[in-house]
Amino acid sequence: MMDRNTETSHEDGSQGSVHTTGDAMSDERPQDFESPTQSGALAVDGSADAHDTVVTERPGTEAFAAPDAAARVDGPPAPGSERAGFEPPLATEPPFVAPEPSSPWTSPVVAAPAKRSGAGKVVAIAVASGLLAGAVGGVGAYAIAERADGSPAYTSSGSVLPQTDAALSTRPEGSIAAVAAAVLPTVVQIEEQGQGGGGTGSGFVIREDGYILTNNHVVEGAANGGSLTVRFQDGTSVPATIVGRDSSYDLAVIKVDKTGLPTATLGNSDGIVVGDATIAVGSPLGLEGTVTSGIVSALNRPVTAGGSGESSFINAIQTDAAINPGNSGGPLLDAEGKVIGVNSAIASLGASEGAQSGSIGLGFSIPINQAKRVADEIIQTGKSSHPIIGVSVNTQYTGEGAQIAQVTADGPAAAAGLKDGDIIVKVGDRQVADSTELIVAIRTYAPGDKVVLTLQDGSTVEVTLGSDSSVG
Repeated sequence: MMDRNTETSHEDGSQGSVHTTGDAMSDERPQDFESPTQSGALAVDGSADAHDTVVTERPGTEAFAAPDAAARVDGPPAPGSERAGFEPPLATEPPFVAPEPSSPWTSPVVAAPAKRSGAGKVVAIAVASGLLAGAVGGVGAYAIAERADGSPAYTSSGSVLPQTDAALSTRPEGSIAAVAAAVLPTVVQIEEQGQGGGGTGSGFVIREDGYILTNNHVVEGAANGGSLTVRFQDGTSVPATIVGRDSSYDLAVIKVDKTGLPTATLGNSDGIVVGDATIAVGSPLGLEGTVTSGIVSALNRPVTAGGSGESSFINAIQTDAAINPGNSGGPLLDAEGKVIGVNSAIASLGASEGAQSGSIGLGFSIPINQAKRVADEIIQTGKSSHPIIGVSVNTQYTGEGAQIAQVTADGPAAAAGLKDGDIIVKVGDRQVADSTELIVAIRTYAPGDKVVLTLQDGSTVEVTLGSDSSVG
């Protein structure tokens, strides 16, 4: 069964559990992100740059002043100053000859490089080496850029790096960016406050006069004395009221006192196939306006969901688009930006798997065709209906199919001739593995539909589905 967004999903040994993604009870709020620290920034100490020289003086001698940095030096550079590929320029003046080691003029010159994030080495070099290093440093202070004609050019190290104009970043028609820009104004964040706490979820506008579709478990905490606030993409927030809820499908309609709202375009979930592109929009962990993408991973997944009350049985669309707590009630879109589902639940690993929470690539959405029928009924009557066959099932049965525990007197199954102990293995063309799959399969229909049930012995029975109301 689906748990709430408190991350306390039930676990069944090594099997994964599935829990709803909108927290109406867990007080999820946007995370605070700290700005990156500056501890990694390069610090430069001292006034000397990498090529300055500091002259030291031996006791009893006069200070030796280094020649001008522009002076040219003949002969090979002093040890420690060679650079690969460097050839000293030809001297244009009489060469400078370093005195013999016994001369007081050979006092060492210490070069103090600018400090970086690590400790620099202090290297003792000869005067000539300092001059050569300065000359090489002058050459190294240029970076290769590119001229307009494509040929290399040398620019100062302080120049701005080349960059394309923002207008050149064109996007193809139908891109995710284009879909997001069109749909985001129709998606809202829902903040719920109830007696047991609060939380955030998502929803989307389905009528311009303020009607919004979402999950029942997103708003159920405000059903008895709580409050709802809807936050739009432009930053405005307004109070909302519950129009109606259906816990059996985990759907609800709320309303705000606004008109002229942009509305989401509803698609047709009967037309999607595995591999179709999907886009999920919502407020995971309160981060409103979050857009993720993926594909339709599977169809007709039997999923149980819901909040603290009645369980919801969903014939779900499975997607690998990232869906996280707070995404509940938001739209799942196709590549054209049409709504094909209402995001409702995610699978999470059990305790034996490390109890990982959040998206693991297994998200589930209520097909929009089912959600549209429920929403229309709620808007018109304040409640909705779901189909029944008029039986209770044996949840302890471990064989293939769903075993009838008891047939309801005067119900649809009784009228069709079904009996206690009958095992249903197929609904229409859909195989049924257990009682959950039977319930999910039946709820893909509408009250009054005729359905052919296949029994374990191969016989078939046509049942006209009954109706049961759900008011939350």
